[in-house]
Amino acid sequence: MGSLLSRNLRQFGMVIALAALLVFFQVRTGVALTPGNISNIIQGNAYVLILAVGMVLIIIAGHIDLSVGSVAAFVGVTVALLTQSGVPWALAVLIGLVVGIGVGAWQGFWVAAVGIPAFIVTLAGMLLFRGLNQVLGKSQTIPVPDGIIYLGTASVPEVGPNTGFNNITVLLGLLGVAALIFFEVRKRRNATRLGAPIGPVWASVLKVVLIGGVILLATYLFATAPIGRSFPIPGLILIVLVIVYAFVMARTPLGRHIYAVGGNRAAAQLTGVNVRRVNFFVLTNMGFLSAIAAIVFVGRSTSSGAYDGQGWELDAIAAVFIGGAAVSGGIGTVIASVIGGLVIAVLNNGLQLLGVQNDITQVIKGLVLLLAVALDVYNKKQGKPSIIGLVQRGMRRSAGTGETGVVDTTQPAQPAAEAPVDTSSSRQ
Repeated sequence: MGSLLSRNLRQFGMVIALAALLVFFQVRTGVALTPGNISNIIQGNAYVLILAVGMVLIIIAGHIDLSVGSVAAFVGVTVALLTQSGVPWALAVLIGLVVGIGVGAWQGFWVAAVGIPAFIVTLAGMLLFRGLNQVLGKSQTIPVPDGIIYLGTASVPEVGPNTGFNNITVLLGLLGVAALIFFEVRKRRNATRLGAPIGPVWASVLKVVLIGGVILLATYLFATAPIGRSFPIPGLILIVLVIVYAFVMARTPLGRHIYAVGGNRAAAQLTGVNVRRVNFFVLTNMGFLSAIAAIVFVGRSTSSGAYDGQGWELDAIAAVFIGGAAVSGGIGTVIASVIGGLVIAVLNNGLQLLGVQNDITQVIKGLVLLLAVALDVYNKKQGKPSIIGLVQRGMRRSAGTGETGVVDTTQPAQPAAEAPVDTSSSRQ
């Protein structure tokens, strides 16, 4: 159990926090876990979660992007104006994606080729593209056609025989569980083949049961929802993006290069990593994902408005840091960032259900973000183990096995005659 938890303790902590929030708000309101409310959470926050997928790459690479909200607003008004001028909505969406890529490439050029810090470039982009949004839209609301509204508000369709469930939702849930089992079995086989250490079988079974149970519970909630309220299309788009980017970051040379640049740029360059290419990619990719977020948002709101995108960059950055990314770069995962975004989304939704005023909600969100980052930073500055290290040490001591064989350097050294060295824990 210690091995299972210690490898991904921060992610487990975020999942536990998310579950605790849902249970708390369900007890207080009685509607937090209803299919309709869960669907609202996903639809209403999909754009922030999509931005978090791109923002975590930016932060892992050691940068920050302040322009994502303005870029999304600019793409949104561009798509809306194109559809108003008679361009088919599908073509307008495609052009919007190209515009987003172009904007990202523009900012990537200044960072990668010219060498201006991304903070300055994207700060300028925030002002520039916010102004262009106002100029193009003339500070007016511009409606979008039904095709784009479908992308932002619809749920997966009802197909096949009438079983009392949404068949596509059930299929997606079963595929998720099957994929979970497949990858866990493959990981154990690869570890056995390579002679690498791996935990007991029961630990893997427990992991599959816990995560699979969550997937099946979510599948049941959505599959039994009323017609038109099953799993939302924006959530489906988000799942596809998470799968693709999680694979890129964990299994491809590009992902390893992004981690290397954020961890130690000079060392990465000396080992042959093309730092300029990495910087150009992460910023261009952020423009692409900003465009997707814009299309999902204007679809849900049915129009492009003058104030779209304001504050989006702050929510995306908060999601990434709550998900465990390091401020200095080099650390973070796509899945954890999305979970961090869901924590913020559930917090917003639950406080709204409780009737808490928006200004108090902002105060609570700010405190959550500050505490999520400050505790580990404080412990590291004091030379103490991080929160993760403290929990790991507690689990190992409670187990009383002493199998790690690592000296606990967090405790003062003592003469061997007075007290043996504690080999049951390790400093984080």
